[in-house]
Amino acid sequence: MTTFDHEAFWSARYRDIGDDYLFGTAPNRFLASQAASFGAGMRVLSVADGEGRNAVWLAEQGCQVTATEISPVALEKAAKLARGRNVAVDFVQADILNWDWPREEFDAVVGIFIQFATPAERPRQLAGMKQAVKPGGLLLLQGYTPKQLEYKTGGPSAVENLYTAEMLRAFFSDWEIVSLHEHEDTIEEGTAHIGRSALIDLVARRPL
Repeated sequence: MTTFDHEAFWSARYRDIGDDYLFGTAPNRFLASQAASFGAGMRVLSVADGEGRNAVWLAEQGCQVTATEISPVALEKAAKLARGRNVAVDFVQADILNWDWPREEFDAVVGIFIQFATPAERPRQLAGMKQAVKPGGLLLLQGYTPKQLEYKTGGPSAVENLYTAEMLRAFFSDWEIVSLHEHEDTIEEGTAHIGRSALIDLVARRPL
């Protein structure tokens, strides 16, 4: 059985667009709507951050940001974006499906459209994200629901990779779910996420 080469896939996508940014340079709208949750000195981990749009925005809020990404092509673009916006981000090349996750190091962990994990891989991925959050800290996720397959405006084509409210409620049953919201919206994130989309947003707090 061959394993999917995520690094090669994403590097090709980021390389093919040249100097442009596949998902744009503005922060994800859901993340930006949570600005009140972030502040100076907070340690934040942005998971599978791509070309840096979300990590750079978090750094602009005064956070100390670590951002993981599997593609070296994306990391080069992310570093360029951070320099251009005059912020510092600790960019780390990592495959989050096979990473030694930090333990209770971050005030918040952010995962925006990280639905490349299969059902078999997802528990390990989410468990790693949960492990990295300090007691009392936050975990924020935005992803697509199965209805997204009707829109075809971004995200995976496999329904089993998508999130449902029931799934996330079960994964975070041992945490406080601050908000869990399924909705539809028109998004414009570069050329890769554009158009009507079926979304789900989660903010969860790790117990003290």
